[in-house]
Amino acid sequence: MEHNSKIDVTTIGNAIVDIIAQCDDNFLEEFKIVKSSMDLIDEERSKTLFDNLKTTTIVSGGSAANTAVGIASFGSKAAFIGKVKNDELGNTFKNDIERVGVSFKTPLTNEGPRTASSIILVTPDAERSMNTFLGACVNLDENDVDEDQIRKSKIVYLEGYLFDPPKAKQAFIKAANISKENQNLVSMTLSDSFCVERHRSDFISFIQDHVDILFCNEDELKSLFECDLESAKSKIKEICDESVITLGAKGATVFKDKVWNDIASYKPKSVIDTTGAGDLFAAGYLHGRCLGLNAEKCGFFGSVAASEIISHIGPRPVENLKSLLDSI
Repeated sequence: MEHNSKIDVTTIGNAIVDIIAQCDDNFLEEFKIVKSSMDLIDEERSKTLFDNLKTTTIVSGGSAANTAVGIASFGSKAAFIGKVKNDELGNTFKNDIERVGVSFKTPLTNEGPRTASSIILVTPDAERSMNTFLGACVNLDENDVDEDQIRKSKIVYLEGYLFDPPKAKQAFIKAANISKENQNLVSMTLSDSFCVERHRSDFISFIQDHVDILFCNEDELKSLFECDLESAKSKIKEICDESVITLGAKGATVFKDKVWNDIASYKPKSVIDTTGAGDLFAAGYLHGRCLGLNAEKCGFFGSVAASEIISHIGPRPVENLKSLLDSI
């Protein structure tokens, strides 16, 4: 990519503030929460859960925003597009993402519902169950897509969750088309297997028409094609030239240049909270792609970033990822 790119990666996704709390399995049962799932809830349910939690950690999150923060931590230039309200949580979100060097130019809105929040319940087995009130997020539309910014970005990264609100989907298509016109790359994450179930055929056609680099985990890919992993791998390579499939503790596998590359996981100091592991794997991988590195090197960066994130509570790195990589 020889043209004048000012931004390495622009990510587009739900701008969410995470409210992280530790709880036991009884709490999940009492409130009828399916372990390890992502449930969309309304404002009232969000308030009920919040009022029943003992101690919470409030950190800005949102899958694509976490990826942008990871990319910036590696030293690449990252930008984020997402909708927040001009309220306390919205301002927290904006300050948090800008403080770590991510460009965030989407205007804060004074209309409509409050800034989105996700109550993430972490059980002693480090699994997390997400209860998300989408609030202002759902009003993201194509007017929020800064054409000049997309034009200047080597890679645009789209979060699958944004297929839920119809206006946001239009924003995706606009961003993908601008990227293509400028010979930039379009990448996307499938986000979660329930999301895949809701949009299976739309996802398949969007990947086929627009996506250069797909990110997903094993369950999401199996859900996309409704089959076992090996069959799903042979189907995805028919419609996408580059696919990155994370496999938890087993690492990842990457389809690029017509071959599968196995990526070993990088051993974490400890496993405290798996929130954001996939987001940060994508950050490391995309940082490597911006540097023009091969699949194995990109995957290694992803593994290092994922191992940092699962060693502490919260979906954003506490160590500088560039320094961490330099020390290995």
